[in-house]
Amino acid sequence: MAESKESLKEVLIAGLWSSNPVFGLLLGTCPTLAVSSSMMDGFGMGVAATFVLIMSNVFISILRKIIPDKMRIPCFIVVIASFVTIVDLCMKAYTPALSKSLGLFIPLIVVNCIILGRAEGYAYKKGILPSLVDGFSMGIGFTLALMAMAFFRESLGNGTLFNVPIFGSKYVPMLGMILPPGAFLTMGGLMALTVFINKKMARK
Repeated sequence: MAESKESLKEVLIAGLWSSNPVFGLLLGTCPTLAVSSSMMDGFGMGVAATFVLIMSNVFISILRKIIPDKMRIPCFIVVIASFVTIVDLCMKAYTPALSKSLGLFIPLIVVNCIILGRAEGYAYKKGILPSLVDGFSMGIGFTLALMAMAFFRESLGNGTLFNVPIFGSKYVPMLGMILPPGAFLTMGGLMALTVFINKKMARK
């Protein structure tokens, strides 16, 4: 039992830091760069992806013994697409402004390499509880990465956080931060910071 708890703890920590899907595994970079220009968009995308990760991981783990090996990828796509459709319809119904802002990036969660990667590399081989924890961990890690990037991009590029002004009327926004070059610079800077922290921790 102690070994199981420790294993689940390691799975949880991995997604949040050491195997963070964005800064550790370099997965999901397209939506990360595209929707991290505002905190609201980053949070909405992160929550949507987390829900899909958790539910698809759990269902694929439940079905893993009856899914034929040669048909596993089409089966993964069907499971993932089902939960993406639920998320997409719920967002259109209850948060239409956010749904419109995120646009095609919500339906494109179906082919997000983070979700397909966890289905193939983890949920298809593990039990229900570890798969649930892995989905939660990777989803929260993805959300935190989006929010970290959005914090710098929105605050410097718009002078706001969650569309609330934080620097006053005299602040001159750095518009480049909300454009593609700003996305790449922010991501590169945060990745460098992650590597630096990991090296410092390894020395200790």
